[in-house]
Amino acid sequence: MARPEQVLVLEPQHELKFRGPFTDVVTATLKLTNPTDRNVCFKVKTTAPRRYCVRPNSGIIDAGTSINVSVMLQPFDYDPNEKSKHKFMVQSMLAPYDMTDMEGVWKEAKPEELMDSKLRCSFEMPLENDKTTEHSTLPKSASASLDDGEVKKIMEECKRLQMEVQRLREENKQIREDDGLRKRKVTPVASPHSSSMATSAMRDEGLSTRVLALCVLFFVIGVIIGKLAL
Repeated sequence: MARPEQVLVLEPQHELKFRGPFTDVVTATLKLTNPTDRNVCFKVKTTAPRRYCVRPNSGIIDAGTSINVSVMLQPFDYDPNEKSKHKFMVQSMLAPYDMTDMEGVWKEAKPEELMDSKLRCSFEMPLENDKTTEHSTLPKSASASLDDGEVKKIMEECKRLQMEVQRLREENKQIREDDGLRKRKVTPVASPHSSSMATSAMRDEGLSTRVLALCVLFFVIGVIIGKLAL
């Protein structure tokens, strides 16, 4: 004997869509509506129970009411070339008028009393335009033009320049230490004018090194801003 037609109305009817990125839990909502004048028992099953968390996965839908089922996909490594083979099935049956134990009702249910609907799953990554909307804190041109390779190059260039700045700072420190050592070796008969000139030279040398370091930092900022403005 053929099974009766599903009395519940499913939204969506045939496919659950999960929208990435899939580095965190992604939730799809399945709405179940009971248009009949009878209460309906339901269960939600899947071919990949370890990959999904369904809440609620079973229950009773009162006559003329609806319920939202949250289907939560666990994080995984997304491969665009791999098609999802996961499927869901919504199983239902009219609730007996004298029902007291729902689990017992399912165990005692006859095959001809059960109704079911099947849904397939699909995974999709957001488009570039959607990424721009989601990351509204970034300029539109930046989120559309910067890819992972460009970002990596910028970070490597920034790291290299930071190391150069650090090297200049160490050289500047070494120069100050050497100047201090030479100053201590200078004889007391040195004229005040020559001492003043040595001090001025040290200041100028330290200042020029700091100016160079600032120029390097401004160059880093200019590179990053230039990339974002492309």
